[in-house]
Amino acid sequence: MWLAWAAAIGICLFGNLGAIGLVGPDEPRYAWIARAMAETGDWVTPRLYGQPWFEKPILYYWAAAGGFRMHLPAEWAARLPSAVAALAAALAMGWLASKHYTDEATSLRSATLLAPLLFATSVAAIGFSRSASPDMLFSASIALAMASAACVLERAGALRATAASDLSAKGQDAMPLALFGLLLAMGTLAKGPAAVALAGGAIGLWALFTRKWRIAFRLAHPIALGVFCMAALPWYMICAARNPNFLHVFIFQNNFERYLTPMFQHRQPLWFFGPIVLLALVPWTALLWPVVREGMKSWRRRSWNNSPGFFVACWAIFPILFFSFSQSKLPGYVLPAIPPLALLCAVAGIRAMEERSSGARTVFAAIGITWLLLGIAAWRTLPRFATNAPGSLGTLAKSAAMEGVAIAAVVVLLSVYRRQQIVIAVCLLSVAVAVEGISLAALPKLDPIYSARYHAAFMRNDQHPDRIFTYRLRPGWNYGLAFYFHREVPEWSPADREAALVLTTPDGLAEIQRLGRFRGELDEAYVGILYVPVRREPH
Repeated sequence: MWLAWAAAIGICLFGNLGAIGLVGPDEPRYAWIARAMAETGDWVTPRLYGQPWFEKPILYYWAAAGGFRMHLPAEWAARLPSAVAALAAALAMGWLASKHYTDEATSLRSATLLAPLLFATSVAAIGFSRSASPDMLFSASIALAMASAACVLERAGALRATAASDLSAKGQDAMPLALFGLLLAMGTLAKGPAAVALAGGAIGLWALFTRKWRIAFRLAHPIALGVFCMAALPWYMICAARNPNFLHVFIFQNNFERYLTPMFQHRQPLWFFGPIVLLALVPWTALLWPVVREGMKSWRRRSWNNSPGFFVACWAIFPILFFSFSQSKLPGYVLPAIPPLALLCAVAGIRAMEERSSGARTVFAAIGITWLLLGIAAWRTLPRFATNAPGSLGTLAKSAAMEGVAIAAVVVLLSVYRRQQIVIAVCLLSVAVAVEGISLAALPKLDPIYSARYHAAFMRNDQHPDRIFTYRLRPGWNYGLAFYFHREVPEWSPADREAALVLTTPDGLAEIQRLGRFRGELDEAYVGILYVPVRREPH
């Protein structure tokens, strides 16, 4: 059984990381910086195309540069840090479950295994573990830091613990304090001071309601502060010394102005993160209902004062509240809330299994409805690409829809007959199979549509690589082509009178045709990019 669940986690977090090339503007840009760091040996200043780039701190670049130094495939080197971080966050949730729930009931011992599984098989973990970005490193650092904080609070008597906990170690919390400081430093090196804001805000929210401020301030112990400063500050100080504009660009523009102003054009309504959290937990979203129900019961009974569940809930709620008031909102901002929500869903789900009530059956039947909706979404979405991909996705869409309906029927039937444990097993295996199927069947067909990897390979042996240009492409394509070409691909100018191969959009093609530089039909065409052989203009 353990091997089966380990395989499921491995498939969801690590399986086929290179099934699709680097996509969007962020992945190839971050990967370029990491590769350049590995090639130049400059481990201090992130550089994009040779120029300092201070959008994010250094931790992700260090981690990915290690993969490039080991000569891993580009996609694996760029994405492996996120996959490892997701695994660390999953294990942290299992450790917290073992510390606080294994003695509450025999069945709750399963939370030690179920919490990592629910997180690893959620949409958020699967998506961000395959993303070449600092988001999962940041979230995992916070998860591990909060687990260390829970250890300190438990030893101070502020959180209930299992009998198996080492109560003899009460007050001997130098190690968890040092880990708390070190992991917060890692979060600060991953995405900046937001790590301190999220961890401090969650602990402050917990202290506000429990009125245990004195115990909460134990986490500001000189050990934690000293380790944090020694781990986090050296890079910031050295980078600032080498780059006078670093503090202004990174701290003020990419942190304070990003939060306080809409300068980055990511404005969203106040409720934006509500639907994002629901989608992030798919297919386990329905388990939020028993979490809310237990929270309301605990609040009425005032049994939350030393509840580990209340501490975890504050940890999950604060990032959502904090970023809801930001003037710049992106889905990844609430990723730090997903590991604690997975832990709460695991515990509440196990308790719902014990109830054997109609409400519990409804919750697990709702998981089946989620699979039905996933099947419908695949059926409606994938065919849109069928005429543009090198091979039809229509058959795959129909298969996905049929599988979604079949899984939904099985899950609903098992829920009616109170076989909730089998429901969990069926869903876990179904997620792993779906991830593997998407990686093997769908992503390779979508690769030429969303990634520049195919196009760069197609043109890599061109006889005149110096005469390849882009024209009016989206930034993501420009960054992707530059990464895979290992050089910037310049923008074509109508003033250039020589023949060239221009990669452009349908609108760009219309402009080139209007200028009289191309006539005829195109042999290759994909969504977002066209190969246009521009003819030489007569003098």
